[in-house]
Amino acid sequence: MTERKPPGVSWETWADKQIREAERRGEFASLPGAGKPLPSLDAPYDELWWVRGKMQREGLSALPPSLVLRKEAEDAMEAVGRAATEAQVRQIVGEINDKLREALRRPPEGPALGRGLFDTEQVVADWRAARAAAAEAEPAPPPQAPEAPARGGRGGRGGLFRRRRSA
Repeated sequence: MTERKPPGVSWETWADKQIREAERRGEFASLPGAGKPLPSLDAPYDELWWVRGKMQREGLSALPPSLVLRKEAEDAMEAVGRAATEAQVRQIVGEINDKLREALRRPPEGPALGRGLFDTEQVVADWRAARAAAAEAEPAPPPQAPEAPARGGRGGRGGLFRRRRSA
């Protein structure tokens, strides 16, 4: 779009012409995300959407690294609560302890970390206790009602459809 708008042509007409010509040349055919819905189409309007997007693409955070690590530790404990096996619990605790160990070795920027390593055995014991309490709290399935005995002597049909015998 290096050419200038000619005098006497409205902006809308000139812009539409530029777009039509670019479409004809195929300049819109291989754009990234072509044919896919916009990711933020249903999200509420945010004035700083571009800043948040740039920070996410660059892997930046508005929080200091020490607070980010605290949040990761909280998220790890929530993940422990949702874990299905003891091996998963140990893996989650091991990963967060590795990050905490590194932060204790070289303190990150920002406020003090304010926490030490998680005791893996204690976390596993708490996880087992929580699962046992949840299993006890589940109500037992309701007892099945016994089936009513069939009425009538033969065929299980009642009096309405009984066969009449000729005498």
